[in-house]
Amino acid sequence: MSTILKAVKVSMIQPETLSVMDKFKISVDAGFDGISLFGPGQFDTKEVWAAQDKTGLPVHNVNIWNHWKIRLSDVDPTVREAALKNMLGAMEFANDVGASSILSVIGKVTDPKTENHEQVWERSSAQIQKALPTAGRLGVRIQCENVGNDFCRTIPQWIKYIDQFNSHLVGAFFDIGNYDQIEGGAATWIRALGTRISKIDVKDRNYAKNKNCNLTEGNVDWPDVRKALAEIGFNGWATAEVQGGDLKRLTQVAQRMDQVLGIK
Repeated sequence: MSTILKAVKVSMIQPETLSVMDKFKISVDAGFDGISLFGPGQFDTKEVWAAQDKTGLPVHNVNIWNHWKIRLSDVDPTVREAALKNMLGAMEFANDVGASSILSVIGKVTDPKTENHEQVWERSSAQIQKALPTAGRLGVRIQCENVGNDFCRTIPQWIKYIDQFNSHLVGAFFDIGNYDQIEGGAATWIRALGTRISKIDVKDRNYAKNKNCNLTEGNVDWPDVRKALAEIGFNGWATAEVQGGDLKRLTQVAQRMDQVLGIK
């Protein structure tokens, strides 16, 4: 029997001016089991721990802030080193607040000459290799998200990219909505990636508009997704990535996560 835990991205909690403590309280009241933050340098560690201690809500993951702009694959080596610094800092922050992973978009294909597929592969791989010793020392996993970046658009490519590190510290942070119209759909990817997936992001996909959307308002084949997750023995965190809002709205999101993922 698989166990799926629901999490909310801190950026979904409105209004943004709420204190860290209040954001944690709302998350608990809405029915979430955990929260995902951003780092490094975005939150005060003491405030986060005070909120965790008060509410019992754990931080399960830290998204690297600004990883789209400051990329591991950038043509400028100075920018690539800044991206590595952000990755290391995010891991340190994750360790400081008890999170088990960081999420990183590892690069973006932007130019056929200066930032093409081969260059994104080589540059991002080199930087992640540099980060592995820190990941091992801290016990924080590097979870790679591959979405909207025109990189590794086939299952064999993405498997090869992850497997090249030959490390349990590098895996896939799989986004269900983002893969639902690529090479067989989300369930096909889930079955192929298998245990390389240790965490998932959750949203739906509207095929007519070709856009991601709220849960239950799109065309994702949730029964097949649930079946695929069960087949690979998925246990762990599922983080909502939809339009956020106040307590009422977030409660609705949590309830819809229960519905689409079969959480009882």
